[in-house]
Formats: sequence, C-alpha cells, structure tokens
Amino acid sequence: MTHLAPEAALSVLPRADGSAKYSYAGYTVTASVNGPIEAQKRDEQAYEAVVDVIVRPAAGVGGTRERHLESILQSSLSQIILITSFPRGLIQIMLQIESTPENDYVNTKLVQASLNLAIIPALLQTAVLALLSAAVPMKATATSSAVAVVLQDDGAKKMVVDPSPRDIESAQSVHALIFTSHDELLLAESEGDFTVQDWDQAYEVAYNVCCQAEAKKAGTDMMIDDDNDASGSDMRHFIRSTMESKVAADLHWKR
Repeated sequence: MTHLAPEAALSVLPRADGSAKYSYAGYTVTASVNGPIEAQKRDEQAYEAVVDVIVRPAAGVGGTRERHLESILQSSLSQIILITSFPRGLIQIMLQIESTPENDYVNTKLVQASLNLAIIPALLQTAVLALLSAAVPMKATATSSAVAVVLQDDGAKKMVVDPSPRDIESAQSVHALIFTSHDELLLAESEGDFTVQDWDQAYEVAYNVCCQAEAKKAGTDMMIDDDNDASGSDMRHFIRSTMESKVAADLHWKR
C-alpha cells in the first residue's frame, strides 16, 4: 500500500500554548500543549516537571489501550523534554485521534487484544510538533516508525513500513521504534512472535526511515515493501521542513 506524503500544520488551536495537526498512513491526530504551568500539589515533583499525556480515541471513551499509549509516550517525551528546568511544573500534552485507517475497528476482539503499535508514530510526531510549536525546551527531537514482519507464501519475510490494519492482521510481529535526533534509540515496543534477526531487521528499516532515509539497505536478507517507499518518508527532514515553513510564515511580515 502506497502512502501519501505526511502533512502537518502548526498552531491550529489558538488558545493552547502550542498545537499541531498531523496526518499520515491513514491516521490524523491533533495535539495541544500547555505549559510549563503550575502542577497540583498532589502531582508536583520537587526537582522536575511532570509530563502529563492524554490520548483520546477517535470514537468512544478511552480505555486500557489508550492508557498504555499514554504510558509509552509519557516515558519517551520525558526523556527529551528538559523537565529539570521546571521544578514543580506541569507540561500537559493532549492528543486527539481524529481518524484511523478504515478497517481499524472492524474486528473488535482484535482491537482489544492489540497494543495498536501502528499509531505510535502518528501520536509521537504530533506531540513533538506541538511541543516545538509551544517552544518547550527539549534536548532533542524524536521521530518514530512502525514496521510489520509479514511471512510470504514462499517463506520469505517482508518488512512493511507503516503497516495498514490488514498488514497487521497477517503479520507475525509488529514493532514501533522511536529515535532521537542524535540517532539514539529512545523506545522500542514489539508484539507477536519474532526472532532476534527479525528485530534487528525491523530496527534497521525503522532507523533508515527516522535517521537516514537515503541509506542503502544492502546486506539485508529480508524483503522490504517498496510500495510503502520508506526512503520517501524521511521523518527527520519532514519535521525540520515543517518548522522552517512555520518560521518563514511567521516572519513574512518583516519582508
């Protein structure tokens, strides 16, 4: 399945300190960021800020899956935000899922059993763009990619970047990885049955998307789904160009 290029807009919510809207691979997410603000007494930390992440589903009320996503994002974002600069403070990140791939909610049992790792890149990219929009100090930015390992009829394994719900249903395993702008692995979440070699190959593919999209994929024993055009979705370049466009638009009045 061929994905269109990612799209993003910054400062879409005028009453928030920062906001962003991001669309890619069938997912559309809007994020708002407020902070640093004063944390409630029961939540405050004496030497650092609290990062509060809230994920709201596209339909219905959030449940266990949303709480798990919040935990993943909170842990990842806390490592790149300069939380020690704002003791007793609070940085609140609200993520509203607006749309998902068409058949994401067809099989209710599957949805409840799955961790929904495929949506992590959309949530992470939206949160990072919103934090940049709010000018929250960070030691680095972050990019993310999801990779599914699909076993083909001939026994070969294919790496599918940004898998669709149908790809996930037929996949042996799904992996979501987050990298910092310093090429460091920030987080890795996996589900399914996979070998160490499968994980290594998924890591290399995700690394190419997030950190060096033009890198050659020589030496891999697995097939990569070229229809998804992993080299075309250079997420680090996308975030940089989005911010450059925003700054250029904000400074247009000076010309």
